[in-house]
Amino acid sequence: MQDSSGGYVVHEGCDHIFFVGFLGAGKSTLARNLGALFHRPHVDTDRLVERALGKTVAQVFAEDGEAAFRDAETRELSRLSARKSLLVSCGGGIVERPENCELMHEMGAVLFLDGDLADSLRQIRCPERRPDLGTAEHAAEVYRHRRPLYEAAADLTIDIRNKTFEQVAHEAGQLLWERGLL
Repeated sequence: MQDSSGGYVVHEGCDHIFFVGFLGAGKSTLARNLGALFHRPHVDTDRLVERALGKTVAQVFAEDGEAAFRDAETRELSRLSARKSLLVSCGGGIVERPENCELMHEMGAVLFLDGDLADSLRQIRCPERRPDLGTAEHAAEVYRHRRPLYEAAADLTIDIRNKTFEQVAHEAGQLLWERGLL
């Protein structure tokens, strides 16, 4: 947001925007593109965990288990409280732990990119990096389990069904700008 002198408004405190949604919803691409457009840094919680542990998400799941990944995810999420104005692309399972949802709300606003499972599965470029998907039946079960968690965590929701990425980006940017979040 610009102030009357033409500069960008500096928000007080922690003012992150967290993008949540199922795998393949476009969270990382949206955070990266809005970050470039609005001059805000973006991070991806999965990449933060990978850097912290020195392993890929798939390796962590295979070698240490999902609980170890979720523990690292919560640690990395809590570390974001020391930073300001981030656009945060969250891993699809971040809503599995209520404490993560509480952390996100303490640090900013949560935007849910709400789409269909079939659309998400089509968008996933590297399914081998998605260890929590498994079979199509298991992916459907995970989706059914997580969707209400995304809805409960969301401060804002954008329906991404039947929309191009450009339409979703425009709608998200406009919504966040109008709410004074960008």
